[in-house]
Amino acid sequence: MNQLNFPKEQDIPQEYRLEGLVENREYLIDGDFYHWKGEMKEVYSPVCLQNADGTVSPKLIGSYPVLSPTEALQALDAAIKAYDGGKGRWAMMPVHNRIEHVEAFVKRMRSQRSEVVKLLMWEIGKNLPDSEKEFDRTVEYIEETIKALKDMDRRAAQFVVEQGVIAQIRRVPLGVTLCMGPYNYPLNET
Repeated sequence: MNQLNFPKEQDIPQEYRLEGLVENREYLIDGDFYHWKGEMKEVYSPVCLQNADGTVSPKLIGSYPVLSPTEALQALDAAIKAYDGGKGRWAMMPVHNRIEHVEAFVKRMRSQRSEVVKLLMWEIGKNLPDSEKEFDRTVEYIEETIKALKDMDRRAAQFVVEQGVIAQIRRVPLGVTLCMGPYNYPLNET
């Protein structure tokens, strides 16, 4: 019988080892972080390691909160409140300011590249080059989206004449997308 040879924890090169479990007990609603004290879901890597006793098991890499419908609805309420029928802060913010916020996010994201790449390797089981490409593709997509929005905003600054009507096109966020699942959430329009 052909037996697979699984690596031991100490066989993993130091630069690819996780610095402990990634336990996320915080969640974000309406711009505030909350500490979760409830049930957590463990996350295991598809990468299996050989234990000291010779058995093989997937590596535990962390956990995340199993939020309840209450927190989900609070997050939805916060999103609806933030949009405020198109009068919310983000919706009314000039395009160049929204772009600045997203560019600042991308800059912070880039600073986490090595950690995210390492987590991709462990969580999804991708090799190093594919994990690096995945991260870089994501950043590139965000940057291309910013570039496209800048181009659309420049074109929107111009007036257009259509069937005798002079107009200026302005692009704004359209609202909160609601995906109906097992919970029917009544939207209270006020």
